[in-house]
Amino acid sequence: MSYDKPLPVIDHDSAPYWEAARQGRLDIPLCADCGKHHFYPRAVCPHCFSDKLKFDTVSGRGTVHSYTISRRPAGPGFADEVPYVVALIDLQEGPRMMSRVETDDVDGVQIGSSVEVIFVKATDEVTFPYFKLVD
Repeated sequence: MSYDKPLPVIDHDSAPYWEAARQGRLDIPLCADCGKHHFYPRAVCPHCFSDKLKFDTVSGRGTVHSYTISRRPAGPGFADEVPYVVALIDLQEGPRMMSRVETDDVDGVQIGSSVEVIFVKATDEVTFPYFKLVD
């Protein structure tokens, strides 16, 4: 079966993130100079502009900062998935990331909902870190 949705472009800065996700870990950049995590992966820290970065495995827990429910597909490949939730997740470690919240009850997602990461394999090379609601 082929994957018919857009896939990320994996580059030098993001490769460790995607490899960790493929292995079932949420690894995000951590700056050795200022000690802050950030997301999305990039060549320099957005807080202090240092290039002394390493990838750090984080808890994968957080809260929904904001969200939208997609009731119309974002292209033909998503037609069988509507409705689905796209959310901004505030990770416990500080950064905010955009992802999907996987749930059968899209109307049950709320701002402030607790979530934790899950991993959804798209291809042999790409596994997406999505989130699920937790009590």
